[in-house]
Amino acid sequence: MSAFAEGKAGPLGPPGVKPARPAVVPNLPAQRRQFLGITVGALAVFAVMRFLPTGTNLNHMDFRVTARNAIDFCDPLNPQFIPVVTVASPVTMTITSIATPPAPGVEARFTVTLKTASGKPIAPEDLLIAHTRKLHLLIVDPWMDDYQHVHPAPGRRRGEWTFGFTPRREGRYRVFADFTPVATGRGLYAFADVPVGRAGLPEGFTMVMQHDDTWSTERDGFRFALTPAAPMRASRPADLKFAISRAGGGGVPLEPVMGAFAHLVAFDEARSGFAHLHPMEEDLTVRPDAAHPTLNFKITIPRAGRYVIWAQVKLAGREVFVPFWFEVAE
Repeated sequence: MSAFAEGKAGPLGPPGVKPARPAVVPNLPAQRRQFLGITVGALAVFAVMRFLPTGTNLNHMDFRVTARNAIDFCDPLNPQFIPVVTVASPVTMTITSIATPPAPGVEARFTVTLKTASGKPIAPEDLLIAHTRKLHLLIVDPWMDDYQHVHPAPGRRRGEWTFGFTPRREGRYRVFADFTPVATGRGLYAFADVPVGRAGLPEGFTMVMQHDDTWSTERDGFRFALTPAAPMRASRPADLKFAISRAGGGGVPLEPVMGAFAHLVAFDEARSGFAHLHPMEEDLTVRPDAAHPTLNFKITIPRAGRYVIWAQVKLAGREVFVPFWFEVAE
């Protein structure tokens, strides 16, 4: 009689229990190949990530200069007129024409190069987004009758940016750059000139047009007014009230532009610098009055003289630029 019949354990285990399968010996060469593949893949990912831009390689000292009359960082809570041309900036800007020389009425393309005082190029990762853009260019003609605000796009080389604009006049246009380095977190500026039209125009050619004081004007069916709280005087903080109304009555389709309901940019007659102003009403969820939107600004102008403030707004999807000329007393 067999062991199973007697209820005794047989050679393969107790009765009624299926014998266990023998253990599978792992395929060691296949495991080694899999481990090697994972390792090589991880190294490849690391190598790719190593060469991707991970942030700015500039520090705070890259934006400092040792000159006595040097430009300082802008304080957004105390907007002032910045004499960009007459002081030493920690950033140099050069502008070159990409194709044909600039001419009135024709769009021209340019390459902008920004470098620190030590010669390091300034790339997109080196700048913070300020008012929806990393780099703002404020462009104004010799008479300050043609003001344009453009935003360059990064070029193919580090530190290069490209932009285009259509000049309306001849003469030496001045381009101011407004940007905020990651390393400092505060606004900085630079400038460069772009000749438009005939070569060799004398500098005096730029100062032949006089402008009357204009605190209000009408354009495209809208009335724009800029009202100072007191007469404008040098070195004194001034409060400005900017208002828009529809000439025939009705609502004003005011929309945000670059993160604000309006922007004001002031230039002196010599174009030695500018002030870029933003309204005190910063919360875009609180809309101004629909029929008569009013915004408040502050500015400090250091010297007496002739100035213009250009207002930039967006009405029903279209950007509008309006100038206001005025005199600043001693």
